[in-house]
Amino acid sequence: GYMVSLQGNFFGHNHTYLTFPEYSPRKHIKLDPPLNIQSNATASKCQIWWSVWNVPWYLAEILQYELQYKEDSMSWEVALNKTLPSSLPQVEIEAIELRSGIAYAARVRCKVSDNENSYHSQWSDWSQTTVFQKADVPKVSEKILNTKSMQYLFIPLSFGTLLYLFWNCKLSSR
Repeated sequence: GYMVSLQGNFFGHNHTYLTFPEYSPRKHIKLDPPLNIQSNATASKCQIWWSVWNVPWYLAEILQYELQYKEDSMSWEVALNKTLPSSLPQVEIEAIELRSGIAYAARVRCKVSDNENSYHSQWSDWSQTTVFQKADVPKVSEKILNTKSMQYLFIPLSFGTLLYLFWNCKLSSR
């Protein structure tokens, strides 16, 4: 630990003020915000991932992340927050949480997990944002449906016709 004090000339007199008698840097960490936030949305889920920079490996394993996402046209005050259960720099949002045809923005921040005793930190600043939109569920077109129907009907009808012709030719030859 360290002892932190302020010294200065105040009103013509030198003074020393003891600010922190036992300052421990490991208990006052502020991390840089996550970088390179990216997203990939499908019809069933949206995957979001990012990286952290300038974080020692022993802290990277005990980080806690918070995701915030909202409709892109809304303000961050109405955003949804999720504290992520894992220290992995990724998350999935189920499609049921997203509306079709709406663009969403997401950002993330990090800190040392509250479950950690050796280190303590405040939340980092928010990362840059990523914008994503739920992919539409592909619809089966009428043309494909008709083609498939014809394939399923063509084979039995052809087989039935061949049997009919074969049976008729066999009977007529007697």
